[in-house]
Amino acid sequence: MDRQTNGGAEEYSVENVEKALHQLYYDPDIEHKNTAQKWLMRAQVSPEGWNFSWVLLSLDRAPEIQYFGANALQTKISRHWADIPAEQYEALRSQLSTRIALFADGPRMVLTRLCVALASLALHTIPDSWPNAVQDMVQCFPPGPALLELLTVLPEELHTSRMPQYRKSLVRAAISQTGPTSVFPLLLRLLDQAENSQDEAVGTGGALGPKVLRCFSSWLLLDIPLSECEALVMASFHALRQPELFEMASDALVHAISQPDAHRYVNTLLKLVPAVLQLEELLRQAVQNGDMESTHGLCRVVLALGQNHARTLLEQTAHWQSFLALVNMVMYCTGIPGHYPVDEMTSSLTLTFWYTLQEDIGSLERERKTMYLQVYRPVYFQLVDVLLYKAQFPTDAEYATWSSDEKENFRIYRVDISDTLMYVCEILGPELLGNWYDKLGRLLTAPAQPTAWQQTEAILYGFQSIAETLDVNHSDVIPGLLGLIPRISVSNVQLADTIMFTIGALAEWLSDHPVMLSGVLPLVLQALSNPDLSVSSVSTLKKICRECRPDLAPYAPSIMAVAQDVLIKQIHKSSQCMWLMQALGLMLSPLPIAEILGHLQTLLTPHIQQLESLAEQPQTPANRLAIIHILGLLSNLFTTLNIGPNDTEQDGTGAMPKPPGQGPHPVVVVLQQVFQLVQKLLAKWINDSQVVEAVCTVFIKSVKTLVDDFGPMIPQLSEMLGQMYSTVPQSSALELTRELVHIFAKDPTHDVTVKLLFLHMIAVTLAVFERGPRDHPDIVDSFMQLLLQALKRKADLFIADNCDFKALFHCGLISLKFPEGPTVKSACGFFTELLPHCATVPAIGQVVHDEGRLLLETILEAIGGQAPRILMDNFADVLFYINKHCFAYLPIWLKETLQRPNFPSAYVTPEQKNTFSQQILRERVSKRKVKDIVKEFTLLCRGLHGTEYAADY
Repeated sequence: MDRQTNGGAEEYSVENVEKALHQLYYDPDIEHKNTAQKWLMRAQVSPEGWNFSWVLLSLDRAPEIQYFGANALQTKISRHWADIPAEQYEALRSQLSTRIALFADGPRMVLTRLCVALASLALHTIPDSWPNAVQDMVQCFPPGPALLELLTVLPEELHTSRMPQYRKSLVRAAISQTGPTSVFPLLLRLLDQAENSQDEAVGTGGALGPKVLRCFSSWLLLDIPLSECEALVMASFHALRQPELFEMASDALVHAISQPDAHRYVNTLLKLVPAVLQLEELLRQAVQNGDMESTHGLCRVVLALGQNHARTLLEQTAHWQSFLALVNMVMYCTGIPGHYPVDEMTSSLTLTFWYTLQEDIGSLERERKTMYLQVYRPVYFQLVDVLLYKAQFPTDAEYATWSSDEKENFRIYRVDISDTLMYVCEILGPELLGNWYDKLGRLLTAPAQPTAWQQTEAILYGFQSIAETLDVNHSDVIPGLLGLIPRISVSNVQLADTIMFTIGALAEWLSDHPVMLSGVLPLVLQALSNPDLSVSSVSTLKKICRECRPDLAPYAPSIMAVAQDVLIKQIHKSSQCMWLMQALGLMLSPLPIAEILGHLQTLLTPHIQQLESLAEQPQTPANRLAIIHILGLLSNLFTTLNIGPNDTEQDGTGAMPKPPGQGPHPVVVVLQQVFQLVQKLLAKWINDSQVVEAVCTVFIKSVKTLVDDFGPMIPQLSEMLGQMYSTVPQSSALELTRELVHIFAKDPTHDVTVKLLFLHMIAVTLAVFERGPRDHPDIVDSFMQLLLQALKRKADLFIADNCDFKALFHCGLISLKFPEGPTVKSACGFFTELLPHCATVPAIGQVVHDEGRLLLETILEAIGGQAPRILMDNFADVLFYINKHCFAYLPIWLKETLQRPNFPSAYVTPEQKNTFSQQILRERVSKRKVKDIVKEFTLLCRGLHGTEYAADY
């Protein structure tokens, strides 16, 4: 195609198009294929497309060439309708109709594109130029594949069309009224012929049946009243019994019954209930035959009626028994034999139904609600039994044959069952717990044959599902349950996991009944040593440590011993080790400081010794991971280690008050002991951002947890942080500085130290900007957030002889132009916090007075198209604050910047720019309105205003 570049009419000749298509389909060179495809895309939208498209549709050409011709016509009609003169509409319609008749017998792909082209033409001309389009189609084409294809694509094209909403509503109204009068009688007649035909190869027999039903489904997109398609719905029920029609019939029924307005046609819905109930035998046969597809399709039909119209059908109390029969059909689908997703794929569809039914019963007036609760309470008890049966694992041998995807889908399925149980327990209450407890007791004490572990596991899974939802504090069942758990013979990982998660789910109950801890905590500690139970045992220990920490002192030595052992033996993955350290921090927090320090020394000494060894070793990937792991252990321990009695005594910052006169916080003691080691590590690894980040995270977590208690660390940490950032500037150092500014900027003991650190970080970062910040978006982002935090916390931090605020202002301007969204948002946040200080901090006011026009210009450039539209709200916020706090200057700045030609975009006229200025200047109260004004203006600037693309925005 490289020679066809002269741009003339000859470029898009029939011959060249055919050559390009041959290249696209048969040339093995991918570059040649890509070139041909791009050229063909240009060709089909060119003016010559009208000429070559009809020639390519000759019957003697290959199907792919015919398809391109049909597709080119469809593209031009749907996307370039404005290019077609009105006087040519009828001729174009006639030509397309002729071609459709020619391709009635195929190829199918060509016929479909031609039908889509005519449908698109109809959508453009209904109701003005072609008001009787649908009737004309039905009369023009014989009842066969071509007509059905045309009638099928017409509603689909309307549904996916991007035409304006008012126009779409007008066309939908015009088309939908022809359904019951012109289309549905035809479909009924053809469906009757299809069902009666014994030879699918003859006439319009059975081969047309699926096409008729697909067409019916398509017309349901037009939201045609259920009452007006009742006959076709009933015919679709009949079609379900014919295998070749089953798939399309079930789809059509689901679409018809699920229409948003179907609930308004109560009489029709009541007729559908017996029609669905008559499918029960068909459903049972499908299940017995292992026909998963038919089972799935029938279940969808049952749910379409039951789930979408439960409230409507419940209100018809005279028909309560037939609706109960429908509910029992859903129950049958929920309890389909076999394991999901290996033996069946249907039961998961039903779970939402039970939630919906319960909601709808609860929303009825008192008298009906009371009646239905009496009727459905036994149903829900049956449901619980069914769900626990479906949640059971297969045998170990069978489970071993499952693929990883099947196991994951089963896990998700069990989570859905858990959610359903959690919800239905509201209707069944504490009686459900008693029911399960009795069953578990019988299973564990039965003297006869041993119980399969799957049954025990399923009941515990039920307890686990509802323990955190139902108020179990006053339940007399829970003590018995926790007494039974140690008696369970555990020989299976899944059962052991569920035991752990069940204990974890009861952690809050244990906090009110600490005497029961002695029975279950040893089980948790024993599980902690099993790598197969890593997630469940560690998460359960963490829950117990969080909820029961005031009562864990007697157990602290044993918990610490097991934890130290599993950490040293590296039994758990890194993430579980972090959870474990958080659990230990929670457990240690209420203990006396001397005890905490003793436990910390024992716990941390091996890891600190390893860190000392690593500090001497060469820089390797393995050593890096080991260092980051140990620093992570410290970070996670310090995240939760906060001395104090309990959460209720926290102050406004989230910190717990330290008992008076007890010396430095244990975390500070540890940090001071390892400080030189950390400095040594940094000296070697200063160029490794991951190690530096891990170091900074240790201090960030400590500061957030300790707040004021962190004070003794401020001098040495500030010195180290300044040196570290001077050597190799990294964003994590700025994030740590931000935390120090947030907590200590107003502390008279440390404010001078923090201010000096803050000014030092500014000076170093300004040097980064001078060298070119483009390669460091993370530093720029963190720097903007640091400046934002300083302005929020204490704007006086910027008042210093060595603080060049004008340079900071320009750093903000540069940051606004970064392509990274988070960086731009942080820069916008800096300016929105800066502008309110114009009147209170003279240095800020002076810089804004001198440089504000540049800020406005940068904002307008972004709005004009330099920044993604998703960031427009952030720029609008800055514009709002400029208007609010620089109102005297803004009219002048706007006039100076917007009078420049083609600024901020060549798409906007002087009148549109003037309107925008006036709108902005008038709006000083509502941020929302300013955002709307900016959104409108940015569309104008990008040439998108009024387009379909903009409509999606």
